[in-house]
Amino acid sequence: MPKTIDRETLRLKLDSRQKPMLVEALPAAYYEQGHLPGAVNIPHDAVDAQAVRLLPDKSAEVVVYCASATCRNSDYAALRLKALGYANVRVYAGGKADWIEAGLPVESGGTSHRAA
Repeated sequence: MPKTIDRETLRLKLDSRQKPMLVEALPAAYYEQGHLPGAVNIPHDAVDAQAVRLLPDKSAEVVVYCASATCRNSDYAALRLKALGYANVRVYAGGKADWIEAGLPVESGGTSHRAA
């Protein structure tokens, strides 16, 4: 089972200088409807094909999330990332639903790039 991160810890990390890479593990249509700020989209069934391009630093902190606490896409994606050699992977188990319920911002539209 992948390590987890809670909403408040994630929020604090996203407000810090050393932000984790955020990965939404849902299909592109859900990502485009709304995603956590700065997240990239890597559907759980496309991790092998997209991770190296979108997450080049295998030592960087990566936080994977999906729709809600009942969605398992983030677990599957996190396990694949670990198998590919990513050393610091966590799952935000509450997912997008928990984030939105807390009144935190989301972005919508196509590809989102993380600010440097």
